[in-house]
Amino acid sequence: QRVVEDFVAARPDDRIGLIAFAAQPWVVSPLTLDHDWLRRNLERIELGMVDDGTAIGSAIASATNRLRARDTRSAVVILLTDGVNNAGKISPLVAADAARSLGVKVHTILAGTAGEAPMVVKDRFGRERIVRARVEADAETLQAVASRTGARFFHATDTESLEAVWDEIDKMERTTERLRRFEDHEDLYPWPLTAALLLLGLEVVLGETRLRRLP
Repeated sequence: QRVVEDFVAARPDDRIGLIAFAAQPWVVSPLTLDHDWLRRNLERIELGMVDDGTAIGSAIASATNRLRARDTRSAVVILLTDGVNNAGKISPLVAADAARSLGVKVHTILAGTAGEAPMVVKDRFGRERIVRARVEADAETLQAVASRTGARFFHATDTESLEAVWDEIDKMERTTERLRRFEDHEDLYPWPLTAALLLLGLEVVLGETRLRRLP
């Protein structure tokens, strides 16, 4: 969460949205320039909020759908996952093809490695506890998703390497917008100038009359 927050803070002029996913995706924040509001919602994300699972394809499809009505040249999805697609109704590669057809690049980041990792589970009473569970990684699919959309695949094994990945993406995804600015000037000085000339003329005229001196 901290690494993502730092990435958002580094791009104050971008519209950024956030979709979290497990067995299904849900929109944490739509595309917005209100990054303070986005970060507050990011902080509310907790493990175990929805059913367990990894719906990578559905997450890509949901993110791509949010970018369909964009009015910018660049549209990018950054997919961060530590698992294998095992849920959802659409495969990651089909979702990648849909993203490519809409001009959306999908950078993929595999976090961690295969093996055991702490996982949040709930018992039959709804209480949460942390157990060590077997974790699988599908780098091949993530590489294919990135390749099909003209993006890149990254692998981060710890927080430091994850920070380096986000920094590299930040440098890659920079576009220059050329803005045209039209200025319409309206000169207002003739009005006070005219008034000043009238007063000056009035002073000259009065100076030649009986009113040239005060009593």
